[in-house]
Amino acid sequence: MSDLTDPAGPTGATGPTDSGALARILAAAARGEFPPADGSTTVVPQPNGRDAGVLAFTAHSVVFTDEDPDWVRSTLAATRCDPLAASMNPAFLMPLMRRAGRRMNDTIDLLTYADALPGAPEIELRALDDPEHPRVARARRFRHDVRVWAADGGVLILGRGVAGRWEAAIEVDEPARGRGLGRRLARAARHLTPGPVVWAQQPPGNARSVRTFQGAGYRPVGSEALMVAP
Repeated sequence: MSDLTDPAGPTGATGPTDSGALARILAAAARGEFPPADGSTTVVPQPNGRDAGVLAFTAHSVVFTDEDPDWVRSTLAATRCDPLAASMNPAFLMPLMRRAGRRMNDTIDLLTYADALPGAPEIELRALDDPEHPRVARARRFRHDVRVWAADGGVLILGRGVAGRWEAAIEVDEPARGRGLGRRLARAARHLTPGPVVWAQQPPGNARSVRTFQGAGYRPVGSEALMVAP
């Protein structure tokens, strides 16, 4: 196992482990207990200096930011679209990013999770101690306690991301695609996660990635817009 620990995170704020309002909301969602589908918005503090953004569940949004909650709600109310879609509308996200001095982490993601599995993975993996690997370097911008494994043709990364949750990311080399390697790597993360569940994000437009994680048993819970400090 490789443990490329970066306990301070990219902004000097240690990520949480199991405390905080956002962590409790995520843990409940992983148990199938979602916020009420009443069209309202919950505003909670950032769990640390690194993590800020928006979660959209069914007919309920969660904004995790240190900005004024009254400003958040008034800006949402002024967004000219279906109120249930306002929290993920650029007309809301852009003012929130400007006010917080942050930018979007690439795109709005589909947020998924899977329960941990017992025993060893069904694929042969080896520890990868290469902090310069592009996928590893990217992971360390958004996660801490990063752990990395390699298989022939692919890489699996685990790390603690938003509100301290364990998150998985995979990379499959182009020549190795189309053979089920991505699905096996995603499933291996379920065996290797130290937590009771493992989370993963996929851009909705990347249908291949969505199918890969769902084929490995990951279930969708909502969408997520992560905002990072420059």
